[in-house]
Amino acid sequence: MPNESFTFADELPPKSEPKQPYGDAQRLLDWLQKWPHPTVRMNQILVYGPASIRKKERALEPIKVLIDRGWLTPRETRRTDMLEWQIERRPIVHPTIAT
Repeated sequence: MPNESFTFADELPPKSEPKQPYGDAQRLLDWLQKWPHPTVRMNQILVYGPASIRKKERALEPIKVLIDRGWLTPRETRRTDMLEWQIERRPIVHPTIAT
């Protein structure tokens, strides 16, 4: 068969695709576009958000990226341990971090 390829133990494995610099942030932004509410809290992201950021330590960096890019705006809450953000919606069909 002409499309077959074989690997041997002494060969290096093929290189994987390069990771996108904003991979988790882009996944979070895509998820936020489907979120039906105007605000989102940290606990909602951890429960309902993308599987790759369902731990608080993993979720903080993508959230910071979205805040820096203007997609999320921090809101004051009645509790000091609650984190909540206003989702800044824009009329873009498939938004990216750069837009």
